[in-house]
Amino acid sequence: MDPTEFETHPSRYHHWRFTFEGEVATLVMKVDDEHPHRPGYELKLNSYDLSVDIELADAITRLRFEHPQIKCVVITAELDRVFCSGANIYMLGLSSHSFKVNFCKFTNETRVYLEDAADNSGLLSLAACRGTTAGGGYELALACNEIMLVDDGSSAVSFPETPLLAVLPGTGGLTRLVDKRKVRRDRADVFCTVAEGIKGKRTKDWHLVDHLVPRTRWDAAVAERARAMAATVTTTRGPAVELPPLAPRRTAHKTTYKYVEVEVDPARRVGTLVVRGPESAPPADLAAAGAELWSLRCFRELDDALLHVRFEHPEIGIFTVRTSGDPALVLAHDEALAKDPSGFAREVRLLQRRVLKRYDNTARSLFAVADSSDSCFAGVFLELALGADRFYMLLDSDEKIAVATSCANAGFMKTATGLSRLEARFFGEPAQVAAVLRRGADGPMLSEEAERLGLATIAADDIDFADELRIAMEERASLSPDSLTGMEANLRFVGPETMETKIFGRLSAWQNWIFTRANSTGQHGALTLYGRPERPQFQWKRT
Repeated sequence: MDPTEFETHPSRYHHWRFTFEGEVATLVMKVDDEHPHRPGYELKLNSYDLSVDIELADAITRLRFEHPQIKCVVITAELDRVFCSGANIYMLGLSSHSFKVNFCKFTNETRVYLEDAADNSGLLSLAACRGTTAGGGYELALACNEIMLVDDGSSAVSFPETPLLAVLPGTGGLTRLVDKRKVRRDRADVFCTVAEGIKGKRTKDWHLVDHLVPRTRWDAAVAERARAMAATVTTTRGPAVELPPLAPRRTAHKTTYKYVEVEVDPARRVGTLVVRGPESAPPADLAAAGAELWSLRCFRELDDALLHVRFEHPEIGIFTVRTSGDPALVLAHDEALAKDPSGFAREVRLLQRRVLKRYDNTARSLFAVADSSDSCFAGVFLELALGADRFYMLLDSDEKIAVATSCANAGFMKTATGLSRLEARFFGEPAQVAAVLRRGADGPMLSEEAERLGLATIAADDIDFADELRIAMEERASLSPDSLTGMEANLRFVGPETMETKIFGRLSAWQNWIFTRANSTGQHGALTLYGRPERPQFQWKRT
């Protein structure tokens, strides 16, 4: 089976259509049931699968980079009386457990990126639901700034997952309902257990939607509200930069991009991720370099590589993460981005931040390794070491293996908790963050000092290093992947809980567990029997 391609282009979309008018873009969902991600099911009633979400993620990214004039995007549907019926149930029923979990995670990340566009890029979103909006369709609406529902006596919003499938609105629905829209908990309880959902005046009274509009005024009301939302935006983006294909070279066990390389060893269940630094200093005009700017291209490649690791190599449990290049050039690119006042430069930094969050959310053990003289854990690359589960450094007699800090480590690259990775690392010693940044301002920190400062987990000399790393890798690969995923996800989310950590930590963990339970996916489970005449047979013990 061909690998999943996460890159696409509007000219190749099957499920979405773009239109533009002034400062408003309209993204129209028209799911083509004949083009599912994999054969075996039809995408009826604007239900979605991974292929639909890949196009949505691409559309959001292109709006941010290629269409800086757009200040509000209307997300709507062409199918009359149905906005979106959510994730395709037959697709879920046919999918492996790992695929279901990764599908939900990717969908979650796409929703978060839409919210990030509103918070940081001056791109607001209006969900214009001209019909029934169910499950994942309502979750998409919840990710928008405002929701407009047609008031026609039949259109409803609903979360039918619990009553019909014995699962959860697992792409952030429960969390956004009470944390973001601040729906009362008792009302949310009713809403989430009524399969047919809620319609009419009650949807607005309960804060499930923002606007209730009769069908006769629909088009005018949507256009008027979108223009009004766009008029409130003061953040500017641009200049526009087109995002061409990355065109990696793929073999069965290796994927090679310009700056990123992934290689896997299925027999040992281990892999290697190598990320390379820039080959030259940043140009005077960053936007003129366009998509080939190292800071942008490298992290677009890393993003694509992480997604392929998740979906195409589920058997690989642990990756070593290595970097190579000239640390001074990485620091120069970081500084150039931070000093450039353009919206393009800010958007590149925001993309780097989003990709690093994807790295944090990747359910693989990540051991960062600096064992070569061309190692380059500097600036934004140091974030890869700080985000890894462990960081091993070789003590070399030539004193060439070091780490370095830049403005990229000073707080912009926040994690899901709102903390920087340095703040998360030194959560119990907050003064150490400033101490490390002060020391980093004086130049690179060699392995021994990096360990003393708390940046390296283990620094060992060449007599012990190879054996210590090998044993650690073998031990890690022998442990239960399920327990490791749970352990790592908990340890990586250091600090205060946010809506994002609830989505990727608490909610995703429960969804992961529920997907394995007999009440949902067993022989007589609700998800297994969906669409059949048999009723599910539940195991009634509460756990």
